[in-house]
Amino acid sequence: MPSSHLLLEEPIRMVSILEPSKQSFFPAMTKIVGTLGPKSRSVETISSCLKAGMSVARFDFSWHDPEYHQETLENLKVAIKSTKKLCAVMLDTVGAEMQVVNKSEKAISLEANGQVVLTPDRGHEASSEILPINFDGLAKVVKKGDTIFIGQYLFTGSETTSVWLEVSEVKEQDVVCIIKNSATLAGALFTLHASQIHIDLPTLSEKDKEVISTWGVKNKIDFLSLSYTRHAEDVRQAREFLSKLGDISQTQIFAKIENVEGLTHFDEILQEADGIILSRGNLGIDLPPEKVFLFQKSALYKCNMAGKPAVLTRVVDSMTDNLRPTRAEATDVANAVLDGSDAILLGAETLRGLYPVETISTVGRICSEAEKVFNQDLYFKKTVKYVGEPMSHLESIASSAVRAAIKVKASIIICFTSSGRAARLIAKYRPTMPVLSVVIPRLKTNQLKWSFSGAFEARQSLLVRGLFPMLADPRHPAESTSATNESILKVALDHGKALGVIKSHDRVVVCQKLGDASVVKIIELED
Repeated sequence: MPSSHLLLEEPIRMVSILEPSKQSFFPAMTKIVGTLGPKSRSVETISSCLKAGMSVARFDFSWHDPEYHQETLENLKVAIKSTKKLCAVMLDTVGAEMQVVNKSEKAISLEANGQVVLTPDRGHEASSEILPINFDGLAKVVKKGDTIFIGQYLFTGSETTSVWLEVSEVKEQDVVCIIKNSATLAGALFTLHASQIHIDLPTLSEKDKEVISTWGVKNKIDFLSLSYTRHAEDVRQAREFLSKLGDISQTQIFAKIENVEGLTHFDEILQEADGIILSRGNLGIDLPPEKVFLFQKSALYKCNMAGKPAVLTRVVDSMTDNLRPTRAEATDVANAVLDGSDAILLGAETLRGLYPVETISTVGRICSEAEKVFNQDLYFKKTVKYVGEPMSHLESIASSAVRAAIKVKASIIICFTSSGRAARLIAKYRPTMPVLSVVIPRLKTNQLKWSFSGAFEARQSLLVRGLFPMLADPRHPAESTSATNESILKVALDHGKALGVIKSHDRVVVCQKLGDASVVKIIELED
């Protein structure tokens, strides 16, 4: 596993620190997922988020109802049309999440060294003495001395809005806890996490299934974030469920790793999932703080070698209330890029934070700077070595396209694809230039009607580092002739010129299929 300092291009020119960041159409190769909520659901704010660099909108169903999220999604559609920026939709499930429900929404003050009782009796009103929870079996799985953590929405780690509890005794179904720090819990919903305890709740709850089969199908979601994934079987069951829902059978499943159980089965989960979300908020509670960075580096490396997108969470928590990140947070974002992250997921920062647009913009600028010093040469060699020989046909073409692009200093790689797989393989080798994935639609039928595929594949590129999709004219067939390919290529080149990433006399590497053969060619543009 490579350490992050080895993935740094040395020496870093001092002048680069002094130069202002150049804003291009591609703010960064690393993608940004924004969670839409109270502070980020207006058309105006979503439009600004898209312009700032958000490429995936996350809808977190652990709070609020489908109608609320539908209103937000309708605003997103308007914003996409007005900005002409492509954006994918991610549905985040509740999963095996324990929650404290505060029906009155009154602030609850908890004093250090006091006692509070956790009870499954939802008839109780939440107070500083008793907290009703949504799980009947907590008393059966915890024991004296175990640690429990309660926080609002996502864990902030703040000593004033989150509370650490230590189990002092179990009384039938109730769990009596000693309060370890003074805190005020505000809001209608608090998440409860029992450190390193197996919770016998389904990964895909009945509520999740209902939301996916209604809201998810209606809106043809691109990604399903499978919260609290603990085993590969969780992913297989979710995929089987999606396969029966027709329109979203192509939806990609991203396994959300949130506890030690998920870590233990990480390798088998990675094999089954389309991508991984490293939920560092929950992991930071389940793991000792000194172990979190080791898991991050190991997990990102495994995802990179498998060619599957890795998404990192909880990077700029302080920007929920502040306009600038801390020095540590800015460095954390940069290290996420150097460690190999495909995307950064912003949760509370955009959901309820005061500065959603500025947060996206700031994270994008930090990613862009880190990408400039990413040691692509070393990364490329390690990836080729890991893949080994003989390479598959497609892997060989992808790595050759990247090698050629770097040797001739191409400004962009253009890849024709119908499934998106070839473009993702090119992106796996982390070229220093953007990859324009030209998705060529395929005509398909369900025996009742004909339709074109391609939109799913294009939007699903929006979580892959360095990959930027463009949907080709559906009148061009997937198995195209040389002449048809040339006409699509012209459209792609014109698109690149319009975006400002291709100029006169630039070199462009093109990866395409001609008949049964895959071809990599280099084009030098004229005036």
